Order: sequence, then structure tokens, then C-alpha cells
Amino acid sequence: MSESKPLNTLSERFRGFYPVVIDVETAGFNAKTDALLEIAAITLKMDENGWLQQDETLHFHVEPFEGAQLQPEALAFTGIDPHNPLRGAISEYDALHAIFKMVRKGIKDQGCNRAIIVAHNATFDHSFMTAAAERAGLKRNPFHPFATFDTAALSGLVVGQTVLAKACKAAGIPFDSTQAHSALYDTEQTASLFCELVNRWKRLGGWPPLAVDEEDAPDDEASL
Repeated sequence: MSESKPLNTLSERFRGFYPVVIDVETAGFNAKTDALLEIAAITLKMDENGWLQQDETLHFHVEPFEGAQLQPEALAFTGIDPHNPLRGAISEYDALHAIFKMVRKGIKDQGCNRAIIVAHNATFDHSFMTAAAERAGLKRNPFHPFATFDTAALSGLVVGQTVLAKACKAAGIPFDSTQAHSALYDTEQTASLFCELVNRWKRLGGWPPLAVDEEDAPDDEASL
């Protein structure tokens, strides 16, 4: 077996991190005060040759938590009516509990150590996920508390675009603007974009890298 073969596994590709693509739609920008209204999550897997691809998907409409603020500008932007009974919305607890269950299973199945959020402008999605998990009392959050993979930054480096629609088009991925700002559609597109960026780096010869001695890594880097 060649030395590079073990690197064609998800557990080795991101140093034990299990990447999960997330998108949230919200009623504002403040994760502590504004409602989480919609969330989607897509897990990823690698084939036997080390090519990254989408795996499982979960998508939920979410009920505003008690006392949540609903910013009119944000609702107008997303087109979401939080009070529409046809949304089939569920509680933050039920939505995140289901996502965390799927993610924990993926971590175990793939031999990873913990999950990491992949998102476009990831700090935003990470902050709403973290705040909702705290409100719901979900103590076993499988995601890294601060590290993320931000496709906006990665796309700026690789294809010279940071807006999701423009980055997808620059990467050769079709993007339907009429479906944008749906958590499910944006998550699907972000997942396609992240897979393309990772796979493109492999196609260009950037993976597997030269051997790295982790004992020589600085303590702060090794602890991430």
C-alpha cells in the first residue's frame, strides 16, 4: 500500500475534523436576540480515491424561541413568514438534536475526532448554531467551539469571488438566484462549492502534501 493511500479518507484529510456544511436563515444578525428560522446541514464523505462528495442532508424550519426578536428587514430579505403554520416549524431543540445525532454518527463512522462547520461567511452560521444549542440546553455540541471552514475566504483565494452565487459560477457550479436564501438550497450550493474547492486542490497536485511531523508543530496549532 502506498504511503498516500491512508490520506484518501475523511478522517485524515482534515486532521481528524468531520466537515459538516451548514446554512441558517434568521430574523436578524444578533445570535443572542434574533430568531433562528431555518437550518440545513449536509454531511460529507470521500470515495475510495479521496474525492470529496455530499452525503446526508437534514433540513428544518424552526420556531422562534420565546422572546426572540424578528427584524422586519431580515424577514423581507429572506421572505420567511415565521407565523405561517404551513412552515411545519419545530423547536430549536428538536432541530439541533436531530442534526447533532446525525453528525455524531458520522464522526464515529468516519473515524473522526469532532465536527467542524463549513459555511459561507461561517462566523455568522457558527454563532447562531452555538447560541441555539445553548438555549436548548444541548450540552454535547459536536462542533468545534471556534474553528470553521469558511467557503467565502476559500473562494476568494481559489476563484477570486466571495459572494456565494458568484463563487459558484466562477467554480463552474450552476446557481439559481431565485432559490437563494433558502437554507436547503444555499447549503447544497455551499457543499458543492466546498467539494469542488477541495477536489480542485487535489486535481492540481496539492494533496496529498509532503509529510509533516506533527511533533514539530507549535503547541497552539496542535491544540486546534
